[in-house]
Amino acid sequence: MEEKWKLHDREYEFACIVWENEPIASGELAKLCAQQLRWKRTTTYTVLKKLCERGILCNDHAMVSALVKKEMVQRAESRRFVEKMFDNSISHLVASFAEERPLRKEEIEELKALIDACEEDEK
Repeated sequence: MEEKWKLHDREYEFACIVWENEPIASGELAKLCAQQLRWKRTTTYTVLKKLCERGILCNDHAMVSALVKKEMVQRAESRRFVEKMFDNSISHLVASFAEERPLRKEEIEELKALIDACEEDEK
């Protein structure tokens, strides 16, 4: 199910406009896409139709809203990224970032809190 939530970069930018403004009239969405993405009206409606067919957005009587929350798409994409780039290892992901620049104290505290929460969930 999550595979259909995979969005290309421009589709994601488009979906973000919907998430930030939903529910939004399709005509208003086309105007925002012209301003923010420099899209023609036809491009907006083509992408809208595709994302509706994939069950990500809904266009009901020219009112557009999301069927899938932004966080769900982000989680699915994050999982794919970690699986593909870091052999499905979150520790490899964190190590890669830590090699690039030192972790700030607040980042370390956030990671510790996350680990503690995960350990509590396992009990």
